[in-house]
Amino acid sequence: MNEASSRTTDATNATANSSHTTERKIPTTMCQHQPLCPTAESADREGARLVAHHPEQGWSLLCNGVLLFEDTGELLPDGQIIAPHRPLGTDKVMTAA
Repeated sequence: MNEASSRTTDATNATANSSHTTERKIPTTMCQHQPLCPTAESADREGARLVAHHPEQGWSLLCNGVLLFEDTGELLPDGQIIAPHRPLGTDKVMTAA
């Protein structure tokens, strides 16, 4: 094979390979138990079981793929961010004397 045909073949292969993009598959759930935990899209997603818990770093991974942070913020498997949602009305909280 001469040098010119080698370059043509390499260019053809590069074009063929670039048309096959690899998309990252995001699992919808890591839940392996019954009954299944709430999905990451459901309103009660925080009710899923813990898969990993790192309180020293301030986060936990739930079996539905949600990263739950100690400030109550969340990161969903699709990359969506849920802002912290602490309870309001802390002026009515009583402290022990």
